Amino acid sequence: MPRVKRGFKARRRRNKILKHSKGYYAARGNQYASAVEQVHNAWEDAFAHRREKKGDFRKLWIARIGAAARQHGLSYSRLISALKAKQIGLDRKILADLAVRDPGGFKAVVDALQR
Repeated sequence: MPRVKRGFKARRRRNKILKHSKGYYAARGNQYASAVEQVHNAWEDAFAHRREKKGDFRKLWIARIGAAARQHGLSYSRLISALKAKQIGLDRKILADLAVRDPGGFKAVVDALQR
């Protein structure tokens, strides 16, 4: 069986990994074997954290809505419960944005719930 030197394809594969590892500390950024391990770990973390980010934003929205609701004499859970009961279709992202950027609009939503 003839010998195969694996020049072009292997070099392309290695260069792709080394390009992704640019900026990593010491050998992790410039030695192929270390870089492969580091890049694969980084990809796993990136995949997981894209999903974690959704939960992080939800926590942030809930904290903002809760703080704004307490200023109007309501708890977060009562506010959400009243929104569902009145069938007002505002999600947490929009409510949090209202609470931060337009306190008057948030107050209007709270007033609509108390009528």
